[in-house]
Amino acid sequence: MSRYRNYTIAIVIIFQTILIFSHLGTYIQPSTKQEPPKVHLLILSTWRSGSSLVGHFFSQHPDVFYIKEPGWHVWHSMFQNKAHVLQMAVRDLIRSLYKCDMSVFDAYMQNRSQVLNLFRWTASRALCSPPACDSFARNDIVPEAACRKQCGHYSFQKIEDACYSYSHMVIQENRIFDLKVLISLLKDPTLNLKIIHVVHDPRAVAKSREKTKRSLAFDSGIIHRATKPLDGEFKVLQEICQNQVNIYRTINSKQLFSLRDRYMLLRYDDLVRDPLKKARKVFSFINLKLTENLSRWIYNITHGDRRQKVNSFQIIPRDAVYTSQAWRNLISLEKVNKVQDICKEAMNTFRYQFIDTKEELRNLSMDSVLPGQRDDFMWLPQKKNLLN
Repeated sequence: MSRYRNYTIAIVIIFQTILIFSHLGTYIQPSTKQEPPKVHLLILSTWRSGSSLVGHFFSQHPDVFYIKEPGWHVWHSMFQNKAHVLQMAVRDLIRSLYKCDMSVFDAYMQNRSQVLNLFRWTASRALCSPPACDSFARNDIVPEAACRKQCGHYSFQKIEDACYSYSHMVIQENRIFDLKVLISLLKDPTLNLKIIHVVHDPRAVAKSREKTKRSLAFDSGIIHRATKPLDGEFKVLQEICQNQVNIYRTINSKQLFSLRDRYMLLRYDDLVRDPLKKARKVFSFINLKLTENLSRWIYNITHGDRRQKVNSFQIIPRDAVYTSQAWRNLISLEKVNKVQDICKEAMNTFRYQFIDTKEELRNLSMDSVLPGQRDDFMWLPQKKNLLN
């Protein structure tokens, strides 16, 4: 009887224990809801193609952590190498940054003590607001001059702290010339990487590069490996145009068909004609919404006074449509013909109208930008008849 009683008591205790834990489970059971994976975006372009403006669109969004051209540090510390060799180091740098590992800069920076040691750090609103800097609110639109004055003295560690606190991370880089080096990043499920490829009319790029050639001399020298890099500008432009075409062709190849939804082609020329519409598309591409505050800023930054003379590398209010077409009144027909010849494939691939006479060049009613075959021009299947 005693054994039976003990057995009964044990059964009751076990049953009560199960009942208690099943009851408590309704309160202590961990949530199965998972946070959406962090989104990483690479804005891929070349110098003087409008990618800085696109980067600033993202930078001013309160959910975005933005870094501008981190590859600058690689090029300036390893300048003895050729561009296509350096891009591998730039790729590995980008991978570490997407993991918020800022210690990677130790290999390329002699001084990593303050935020101001990072190239063009003021372009990142995230480095001008908490947790990186306490001077501005996270939702503020922060001018670069104000950021530079208030936030540069903070510890470099603040960059890493800020990186972890954002749902989206955007890097803008001009120093990747072959999309194949990024395939491992695109296929990495932990990165959730997408690419926006920004292109611009080669003739506008040529004129802008001519205006800023001394500022670009260091980078041009690495691309061309010339003794006098300023003398080889057309060769540099030819290389740049071919690289942009190759990037586009690679993502549209049969081998990478499954990755096409991670790529968006954006013509800067389309962006400036309807900034808010295109901004909504690019934000939607990485699951962001365009806020009212940011909408007003985008409109104002692209509808400034065309007469205002500014530094070519500043992002301040200007008439973006006028600026994008200004080359037509500033460049000779001879130079137009030269650019069209060396960048013929890019002209055809990205659909820009060839100009044959001086009258066509100066006649702004003749559009130099052909319509894309899709409204959003996200990606365009390769058409052989475009490359005649």
